[in-house]
Amino acid sequence: MLKNLTKHDHSVLKAFSPSFAIQYLLRNKTDGWKSLGGILLAFTGVEALFADLGAFTRRAVQMSWLCFAYPCLLLAYIGQAAFISDHPEAYSNPFFNAVPPGMFYPSLVVAVLAAVVASQTMVTATFQLLSQIIKLSYFPQVKLVHTSKIFHGQIYIPWANWLLMVGTIVVTVAYNNTTKLGQAYGVCVILVTFITTSMVSLVALIVWRVHLAIVLVGFLVFGALDGVYLSSALTKVPEGAWFTLVLAVLLSSIFVLWRFGKENQWQAEACDRFALSEIIDWTHADRQGVMDIVPGLRFTHMFGSAPISAIKGMGIFFDKSGLPNTTPTAFVQFLQKFQAAPAVVVFFHIRTLSIPTVPLEERFAVNRCLGKPTSRVRTQFFRTTLRHGYTDEVVDEDLGSQIYGQLRSFLIREGARTDLDSSPEQEIAGLTTPPEPIESMLSGPSSSSIPASHQEGYKLDKIMECVPSGRQSLSNHAPRISSEQQERIRRGLLSLVAAYEDQIVYIVGKEQMRIREVDGCEAKGWCRRIALAAFLWLRSNTGNKIANLNVDIDKLVEIGFVKVI
Repeated sequence: MLKNLTKHDHSVLKAFSPSFAIQYLLRNKTDGWKSLGGILLAFTGVEALFADLGAFTRRAVQMSWLCFAYPCLLLAYIGQAAFISDHPEAYSNPFFNAVPPGMFYPSLVVAVLAAVVASQTMVTATFQLLSQIIKLSYFPQVKLVHTSKIFHGQIYIPWANWLLMVGTIVVTVAYNNTTKLGQAYGVCVILVTFITTSMVSLVALIVWRVHLAIVLVGFLVFGALDGVYLSSALTKVPEGAWFTLVLAVLLSSIFVLWRFGKENQWQAEACDRFALSEIIDWTHADRQGVMDIVPGLRFTHMFGSAPISAIKGMGIFFDKSGLPNTTPTAFVQFLQKFQAAPAVVVFFHIRTLSIPTVPLEERFAVNRCLGKPTSRVRTQFFRTTLRHGYTDEVVDEDLGSQIYGQLRSFLIREGARTDLDSSPEQEIAGLTTPPEPIESMLSGPSSSSIPASHQEGYKLDKIMECVPSGRQSLSNHAPRISSEQQERIRRGLLSLVAAYEDQIVYIVGKEQMRIREVDGCEAKGWCRRIALAAFLWLRSNTGNKIANLNVDIDKLVEIGFVKVI
């Protein structure tokens, strides 16, 4: 292209002066304005480059654009313009007509590779935009595959990739020439730039707190420029550009519909978010109870004040919200339906971080809910959060053993604190390695050779082998453990081990939503009902919570409940 510039007409460099553009519009008037819509393809692809900010850093995108892509585009267009000034008939296909003799096939290879790079840029940008709108709850959760442990933002969405392929083939077949295809694409691009200008102006006013006069000047300059191009491009709507507008309206409707449905769902779910102290009355610890009732553990007055029965084993209730001061809806429904609680209750929340992996010693955080167990209230409530990276496989058949190990470590650390009555909600990380099996921890003489009256004491002694005593300490700075503390740890560990040996049950909530009935023939109510019906249809066809849990199905329990939205 530099050869064409020096050989044919270097005066085309004068086109950098805005005066020539103004003279062109004044000279051609309406025809000049309409022609603006035909040059939009000259800078399409730029918006896709900046949409890849999720996969690359801002500085990388800026450097690649300013130092490579932008200069190459300028040289290509300048060289073609110089060639056309001497050969006006070459305007029909300027790129291939302007190449030097003997360079047609190499140029064809470069053009094909450029098309591949451009399509990859669009595909990557689509993945990034989809991941962002999913995080903002404007689209259902779909499978995201992270493709790099170094570049955390590089993702792959299988179904979107296939959908783009099918859409590309259909559009290519439907548009029988590149002119109509370019017009459709041009409307899409300039509409994006105009919306971006408007949104940046709002951010400058609301977030950056820039003075209104400065924002108004910037908006008038860039908004007027975008508006001229947009108005010209809209004249091409009857000639094929309508397709992108219809597609944009369809996608926007899906985004808004999903967000509307999620907000109604959140409002309905908020009605069942109670603190544990609002559900269970912990103040009856000194009352006597019958043998099959947990002494002192009962519903609060708001839930009927009924006693809560005891269930052997450990119940792990999946908590999708992870809010520290609320109780999982599955647990509330479990209590209301069965009026019973497992010996050890764990509210389990999984939190995915935007990093490849989380070290084992940093994954779990454990804290206690309500108070510590007493001689009459043996039920223990814990809240456990599992933080993991996108390459970590954490939900498997060994999940119960991992949680048990974290609880065991927590009880030892909690009992070793000198301030036993303070900071009960302290978060303490668990073990760095998987816990020992119960069989190995309690190995020794066969239980059958030990009298039944001594088996409990034998188990306690084996458990307490992992608890330091006397002059030993849990760490270099840990306090000594008194006999009273040892006994408290001993009893807590025995309760935990007994529950673990009895059974482990995973409890998840199965929420079914129903739409509130509409009174009369109110148009607004029926529109809302139709929108929510569409949302529920999308929700029922975009994933299954149980199918995504890789746990032992024999230990999985679903608690169904209905929410009216």
